[in-house]
Amino acid sequence: MLKPLLIVIFGVAASLCAAQPFSIVILGDMPYGPPEKVYPPYERLIGAINEAGPDLVIHVGDTKSGGSPCSDRRLAEQRAYLDRFEAPTLYTPGDNEWTDCHRAPAGGHDPRERLAHIRETYFDTPAQSFGAHPVAVEHQGAEGYPENVRLMMNDVMIVTAHVVGSNNGFAPRDAATVQEHFERDAANRAWLRTGFAAARAAGARALVLAIHGDMFEFGFGPPWDAEGFLGHSGFARFARVLTEEASAFARPVLLTYGDSHRFEMIRPFPRSAPGVMALETFGARNMHAVHVRVTPGAGYPFSVQPLINPAQPLAPRP
Repeated sequence: MLKPLLIVIFGVAASLCAAQPFSIVILGDMPYGPPEKVYPPYERLIGAINEAGPDLVIHVGDTKSGGSPCSDRRLAEQRAYLDRFEAPTLYTPGDNEWTDCHRAPAGGHDPRERLAHIRETYFDTPAQSFGAHPVAVEHQGAEGYPENVRLMMNDVMIVTAHVVGSNNGFAPRDAATVQEHFERDAANRAWLRTGFAAARAAGARALVLAIHGDMFEFGFGPPWDAEGFLGHSGFARFARVLTEEASAFARPVLLTYGDSHRFEMIRPFPRSAPGVMALETFGARNMHAVHVRVTPGAGYPFSVQPLINPAQPLAPRP
């Protein structure tokens, strides 16, 4: 008679364990500038993040400025930094790592060649995260997008999607650039749908979506219609899927991103997807991070506060 009771007790204990609080640190759009100037404070931030002891780190892209070299060496340096975080670390590419590499100061590279290089060198082991203590992740590598990953953490689904700044790479420079945008956008939308489906199937209590691009800086309609994207927006189709899926999910969704270098939190879709909150992290000028504490069983599970870089202390008020 004890065996069924033990099974019940074990099941309850496992359920409670799965819903334990945890924390995520989010950073992005850094380091910008000459390595000798910006790498030391960036290393101080990494040390502060490690000292904070999060369960997961997410870098939302732009590991270099748009005007700095897109060289193999610079990209390799930033790849190595991702493994200096003690916690498992996710990374989604930004525009500065590849779409903007056609610029002369960045080296005049073919952006698609730089993206292929990132996929080959950063995501050569797509089934695991970055970080000193990597964890297993699911990925979209079979479709050619190994940078898109997801994992469940304590009843919360974490998803990354390769949505970049500079209008999500939707630029009419040449036919190949436009084609790349449409193909990646379609893959991102499919990945987002499967991420929400996986979250529903697993009974996730919330979902975190990490991208690079700030979909809300440009492309909105007038203030009285803030949920409408302009026709030329490279984010419109992805945003439409996000609002549809988030509405059907009917549980809290935290969209986190970088790109515009402002620490802020907004409710971008109050009518179509009121459960979505959008969190933008700091950028290169401040070089801070954001600490998100997640309590899966709470009415609202996400608690947000800055994680200040010791090398860039806040200036006191005059």
